[in-house]
Parts: sequence; structure tokens; C-alpha cells
Amino acid sequence: MRGVDALRPRLVRVLAHLDRAVERVLLWDEETLDRVSTSRVLRALHLPLLVATYVGYGYVWAALALALIVFGTPTDHRNALLGLGVTVVVVLVCQGIKALTARPRPTFVRRGFHHQFLTTSSFPSNHTAMAFAMAYLVLRLYPAWYNVLLLYLLAVFIGLSRVYLREHYPLDVLGGAALGTYLAHGLLPWLSQCVG
Repeated sequence: MRGVDALRPRLVRVLAHLDRAVERVLLWDEETLDRVSTSRVLRALHLPLLVATYVGYGYVWAALALALIVFGTPTDHRNALLGLGVTVVVVLVCQGIKALTARPRPTFVRRGFHHQFLTTSSFPSNHTAMAFAMAYLVLRLYPAWYNVLLLYLLAVFIGLSRVYLREHYPLDVLGGAALGTYLAHGLLPWLSQCVG
């Protein structure tokens, strides 16, 4: 019992230090959100950022998959199926994490005709997770440098748009990017075997 009593002050200090570290990270998250959403430089890119958020809803990914199915080779058809499998898992995992964390979204500021989101949970960003998952698939399946550059730039722009429009905190976007990449990386070999 004395050993436990001796450890208690150390544990309290470690937990207090951890609590302060979490507070600093959350403060950085809020301050960065404010800086990005009020940036004059980004305000000049308002329309492209608004379009990027709409692109992140999945219309472009669906259009690309349809083009691969209609005009592509059997390999392209297989790749479209791989993309569909990754999409389903990324959406389900993101929604599960959102339900568990239930992190409130930033205070929303309507800009133009853009609407509020479907869920009130913020972490992680579905838009960003999907964008980075698709960029990773392009990296692996269509590795020409211009394909990879275009998709990763689009993914970054989609993530930036989510913070600029105050729909997500920066940590939501960073978490979404990491999660989307991780899931696509982990699922690709397994789905490749399933699709054959």
C-alpha cells in the first residue's frame, strides 16, 4: 500500500502536465481556426475554397469511378471497385469515430449559399479523410506524377476549405488526412485480394 501512496503524487503531476498539454493543443486548434477563417489571403480564394468543399462531398470521386467503369479497361473497373470499398470503410469509420468523440463543431458562419453540415460532430473530417484516401489510391494505382500531384493538391485544398469555412477545426482535418491515408493503405492489399 505504501508503494501506491508513494506513486500517487507522481501520477497527479503527470496527469496535470498532460491536462495542460491538451489545453495548449486545443487552444492552438481554436486560434488556428480563427486565423485561417479570417485570412485576407484566403478570402480572395473564397469561391475556389467553397467549390473545394462541394467537391469533397464525393461528386468528383463518383464521377471518376463512373468514367473508369464506362470508358476504362478491366483494370480500371477493378480499381473503381477498390475505390468503392475504401469509400464505404472510410465513411463508416469516420462516422463511428464522430459518434464516439462527439466533438462539437466550430461556431458556423454562413458564407453565401453554403449550408451547415449533416452531423454535429466534428472529429474527424469526412471530407478530408475521403480526399486523402482517394489521393493515396491514385498514388498506388495511377502513380504518374501529375495524377498524384493533382489529387494531393485537391485533398489539401479540400481540407483547407473545411477550416476556412469554419466547418472543422484544424485537428479534425489533420486527423481526417491521417485516418484516410491509413485506412486506404491498410485496405488496399486486402481489397486487392478480394477483388482479384
